[in-house]
Amino acid sequence: MTLSLPSRAAATIVKPLPPRLLTVHGGNAEMRWEAMAGQGFTVPTDRFFVRNHTRSPQLDANTWRLRLFGTGLRGSPTRDDAVEFDYGDLRAMPAEETAALLECAGNGRRFFASQQAHPAPGVSWGLGAVGVARWRGVRLSTVLRHAGLTDDAVDVQPEGLDPDFVADGANLGRVRRPIPIAKALDDVLLAYEMNGETLPVDHGFPVRVVVPGWIGISSIKWVGPIEVSATPLSSPWNTRFYRMFGPGHPVDGRLVTTAVVKSAFELPWDVRVPNGEQLLIPGRSWSGNGPIRTVDISTDDGATWRPADLDPADEGGVWQRWTALWRPPRPGRWALRARATDVTGAGQPDQARPNALGYLFDGVVRHPVTVD
Repeated sequence: MTLSLPSRAAATIVKPLPPRLLTVHGGNAEMRWEAMAGQGFTVPTDRFFVRNHTRSPQLDANTWRLRLFGTGLRGSPTRDDAVEFDYGDLRAMPAEETAALLECAGNGRRFFASQQAHPAPGVSWGLGAVGVARWRGVRLSTVLRHAGLTDDAVDVQPEGLDPDFVADGANLGRVRRPIPIAKALDDVLLAYEMNGETLPVDHGFPVRVVVPGWIGISSIKWVGPIEVSATPLSSPWNTRFYRMFGPGHPVDGRLVTTAVVKSAFELPWDVRVPNGEQLLIPGRSWSGNGPIRTVDISTDDGATWRPADLDPADEGGVWQRWTALWRPPRPGRWALRARATDVTGAGQPDQARPNALGYLFDGVVRHPVTVD
C-alpha cells in the first residue's frame, strides 16, 4: 500500500521529539518505555505517543465549531445546516475528568516480523504506541442530547479536521470511524484538556474524542463534524482498515474494536546490566477489556515463570504497574518476558494470531538483556 505521508516527523508533528523520550517513525512518534521508569500512573504529555494519518493541524479555538447532523437527530439536519456548538459552549457544559488509555491498533506490529516471521505493512511500532492520560471534557452523550438525539439513532461518526488521507492514489477524505450508539452513550468523552492542561495540538486541540477501551482510531483527534445516523455508517477506517484480514479470519475481515492484553518492561531495548547485582525490573500491563488481574515474569526466556509484584495503587485501573526482582546468575544474553491476564480471563499467548495488516499483537514479547 502506498501512502501519501510526509517523510519527516517535523512536517507532521508540532511538539519537540527528543530521542530520549520518543522514537520517530516517519510522521509518527513512539514513547520510549525506559522514559516511563519512575514516572507516575499517567504518561507525561511530552512523551505521549503521536499517531497521525497526515499531519497535526493548527486550529483556532475561536473559529472552531462542533457540527452535528444526520438522520439520528430531530429534524434530520444535513451537513450544511448542522447543529453547532462552539468551544465556549462545550466548556460551559458539565465537565468530567477520567483516566483513559489510548493505544494504536498496530502497537507491537514489528514483533509479528521479528518474533513470528510474519511481517505486516504499516508503522513498525514496538510497544510504545500506548499511553494513559487524564482527559477532561464533556460526555458525548450530553452533546448528543443537546443536539436532539432520537431513539432511532444507531451510529455516531466523528470526523477529524486534519487533511485528507490518500492511499494508493485514492483520496479517502478525512479520518472518520463510526461508533455504535450504545458505546457513544456509555463512556465516550469529548476532551479539551489533557493531564490538567489545554489539549496540545498533536493530541487533538481544540477537542478530540476519547473512547475508553477501544483502539485509538476510534478516538478521533481535531473533531469537527459528527454524523448521527438512523442507519449503519461506514468509512474506510472500518471497512478497508482496522479489520482483521487473512487466513483464519472472515473473508470480509473481523472489525477491530477492543484493545487486547499487553505487557511491557520499562527498560531500554537490549539493555546492558551488571552481573551479580540484584535488579528491580519495572513494567506495566493493560487490556481494553478491563483491569489486569495477574502478571507473571520470566527471566529465562519462558523456561520458568513467577508472579510479579503488582502496585496496589493501580488495582481496578486502566493499566497496572508492577515490579520484579532479578539477580542475573551469570554474564551473557538473556530474554525477559512478561504476560498478563485481565479480569475477564483474557491473557497473552506465546504468539499472536497473524493478520494481513498487523493489528492487535498480544503475544508475549521477548525483551533482550545483556549481562556484563
